[in-house]
Amino acid sequence: MLSGVLARAVAAVRRIRRLERRELGAFGRWIQHTGNLLHLTVLVAVPLLIALVTLISNALAELSFLLFPPLASGAYTLFSDPEGRYASPWKFTVGLVVGACCGWAALRLSAPLPIGSATVSPASAALSIFLTGAVTWLLDVEEPAAFSTALLVLVTDDASPEAYVTSVAAFGALVAGVFSLWRSRFYERRAQYLYDTAQGDDHVLVPMRGDPAAAETTALFGATLAAAHDAGKVVLLAVLDPESGADGGAEAEVGSPSADDPDPAATRDAAERLEATARTVRTRAGVPCEVVVARGSPVRTTVETAANTNCDLVVAPYEEDRGLLSPYVRGVFESRFDAVAFRSTTGTRRWDRVLVTVARPGDTAHAMLDFAARLAGPSGSLSVCTCIDAEVERRRAESRLADLAETVDADVETRVARSRVTEFIGANAGAYDLLIVGSSGDRSRASRFLSPPTFERLHEVDCDVAVVDRGQP
Repeated sequence: MLSGVLARAVAAVRRIRRLERRELGAFGRWIQHTGNLLHLTVLVAVPLLIALVTLISNALAELSFLLFPPLASGAYTLFSDPEGRYASPWKFTVGLVVGACCGWAALRLSAPLPIGSATVSPASAALSIFLTGAVTWLLDVEEPAAFSTALLVLVTDDASPEAYVTSVAAFGALVAGVFSLWRSRFYERRAQYLYDTAQGDDHVLVPMRGDPAAAETTALFGATLAAAHDAGKVVLLAVLDPESGADGGAEAEVGSPSADDPDPAATRDAAERLEATARTVRTRAGVPCEVVVARGSPVRTTVETAANTNCDLVVAPYEEDRGLLSPYVRGVFESRFDAVAFRSTTGTRRWDRVLVTVARPGDTAHAMLDFAARLAGPSGSLSVCTCIDAEVERRRAESRLADLAETVDADVETRVARSRVTEFIGANAGAYDLLIVGSSGDRSRASRFLSPPTFERLHEVDCDVAVVDRGQP
């Protein structure tokens, strides 16, 4: 009885943990969208900053509550668009101060009603806005919140205009300093904090399947990805048929066969072929390269070998079965590991010009761009493209691509094309060494049935193709 209760309790805890992992994974993918990250930051940072200013103002009776509206609107402007026109800490602070000073000057120049009066002089209001617009324009410190401080200084009833201007300068500098620190230490480095591929995907497993020449090119492709990180390594895998009548697991054998190997000659030959390729990989890519020969079912053996060798990325040769992905590639895509299916069309072994096609923002898009930056290197060229149906979508598409381009340490050309993605690729792929597309793994079955994935329609592309799939959580 007691054992049954304990078993049910343990099962319940495991289900809760699986649910927590799924929820955390979903949240991680959600926050990788730059727009979502900025919305969440605004919801957290702006209230905390205003709470801090309120705490200080409560301790200093001479500070006016009218300080808060321009600080709140200005902070929102900064954090909601950290790369925008008004996202300058210096312009933000100077703009607020200039607005307050112009309002103060308007009080003196237009002979206003006594301070504390319930009525604001129309002349003071008009003059304060005019002066603010003129001065911020001349100084090139245009800031929307400056007009708020210019007007609010006219109605300061619990503090003098001089104290208001001083507090605007002090607390404006505080908000600008927090924003500057957040942008430089987190936002501009968000790839290393939020995107898994920026830190991982440096231990690459390459199943050596199909044509030997294509398999060797695939190994060099995987090695180029691994070489971008100091800890990169490559593991070459040969999967042999399991012993007749047995569903062999990933009983990996490295180098020489074991005593109970059912076919030691085949194992030895496979190991020798892998070692020859490994020498080429070490020489050309300069990364450590191991070899593994295993017997078992291909998908299961590949996944287990990736786990046993501490790999986090599988780069497999692209395979088709009656116009669709082969069961092997589909099985690898359905595993928990990030995967790339690579199709060598030109035989090139350097990928200096890379084109990435992006349908929507997300972790797959970031992974594709990260892989492209690794392959192109500092001297290569990298383009990221998205296709739209109507001209009204162009501005939002350009903004999405700009957000993506900011996350990699490379010069990225962004292109927005009003055409079908297959037509764009057909017209432009010849100018590139490599085309990177997503696997459409985040689409529903119905969506993939109605509109097959792009990569399944690219049979005559004049460059190499890499299909990227993010691992299942």
